[in-house]
Amino acid sequence: MASNQPVLESKEPPGYDVELQNTSPERSSENSATHHVAKGHVPFFRSTLFQILVVGSCAFCAPGIWNAMNGLGVGGSQSPDLVNAANALLYAFMTVTCFSGPWLTNIIGFRWTLAIGSIGYPLYAAGLYVNNKTGATWFVYFGAVACGISAGWFWSVEGAIATGYPESHKRGRYVATWFTFRNFGNVVGGSISLALNVDRTESGSVGYQTYLAFIAIQCLGFFIGLLLSNPGKVIRDDGTRIEAPRGINWRVELREMWRLMRSRSILLLVPLFWYYGWCQAYPGTYLATYFTVRSRALGSLMFAFSGTLGTWLSGILVDVPWVKSRQTRAIVTYVIIASLNSGSWIWAVYIQNEFRYTKPVLDWSNQSTFGRGFGLYVFERVSVSMVENYIYWCISNLSDSPGDQIRYSSLLRGIETAAVCIGFGVQAIPTPLIATASINCGLWFFALPFSYYATRQVVRKFREQEKNKFEGVHSE
Repeated sequence: MASNQPVLESKEPPGYDVELQNTSPERSSENSATHHVAKGHVPFFRSTLFQILVVGSCAFCAPGIWNAMNGLGVGGSQSPDLVNAANALLYAFMTVTCFSGPWLTNIIGFRWTLAIGSIGYPLYAAGLYVNNKTGATWFVYFGAVACGISAGWFWSVEGAIATGYPESHKRGRYVATWFTFRNFGNVVGGSISLALNVDRTESGSVGYQTYLAFIAIQCLGFFIGLLLSNPGKVIRDDGTRIEAPRGINWRVELREMWRLMRSRSILLLVPLFWYYGWCQAYPGTYLATYFTVRSRALGSLMFAFSGTLGTWLSGILVDVPWVKSRQTRAIVTYVIIASLNSGSWIWAVYIQNEFRYTKPVLDWSNQSTFGRGFGLYVFERVSVSMVENYIYWCISNLSDSPGDQIRYSSLLRGIETAAVCIGFGVQAIPTPLIATASINCGLWFFALPFSYYATRQVVRKFREQEKNKFEGVHSE
């Protein structure tokens, strides 16, 4: 980014207006300048709240239920190595398609990208069902590839919708709403799996009937995605429409991606996103290794509640004016997140060092041993969920344009999926969990100073906005 530009500001691509090509009547309406609409005439299905409800519902059906399966401990499978390898393959394909998200959205729009992105998820669940019932492994890998291809597009566009559509003063809460829907997938999935496996006090795989309910729910994602409005048709609460031109020449899109990739704001967030992606392989393997089937089902349920608690805690801290200064809210939120994550990984290394010798099989019937191990799982989920919300809140303050937001989201989610891919690949070797916990701890403390400077960039932008507002009032 050129040195004379504010770090967190966005600009339109060079030759932006000249290189819009092959625009249909629908595209022409989306390329029009931002204009105001009478507030009383805004249909609910064109409001930003409705769009968040749609993307949240899709997140519930697709990645939410996927997380519910993996919340059982590596997809509920008896063999962690098979599912860890399949997940590594899934995220390898996701890494590629995440980066290609802006190009696909440029061609077919946000609505169709979201719908098509949900198609691969039920195939992944079907692969686990077939493996659980017959022992066949080929469908697990097929489902992983299909899910990886479509999920990369889904991830890139859902993040852009959640951060680029809402009004600036609602972004923390709307991001939390999006994550709550995704976590609610874990509530439903965890409740189903807990009900079906509540009497299973041994270790092993969950019952294959569990996956039938998962597949049915995930198939709904495609149809719900079609209810989304493309950006040009959405109206914010101040009466403005959202600008997100399509038909952009691919060379211009590539230049914009490269410009944002080299920006200081992205580079400062890369270590935090890498940490967040890498550590996702640990919790499921931890559950599958040390907990009984019914305890893993309970873990899937608590994964949702603790994740929702974390994301709303972060969203409320940065959004709700409990302190008037947005700068103060940002810094306090950062300090809380830093403290919780530091404590959780130090605790994880300590517990894991004990478990590598004792090799327990933990069940809730023995509270004296169960509480310590399960408490770590919940505590980690809360602290990491706060990181996830905070990252997207930072992204949402980089630009007001959904066009730029999908580039930011694609870049960072591509980096995240690369980290998840390597994390699952390392865990599939398999790697001792004491080593995994230690690496996660090291990655967190490496990312800590970079996330601090990323916070300062957001604070700087807030101060510039307040200064410009103050000068604008006095100039009148």
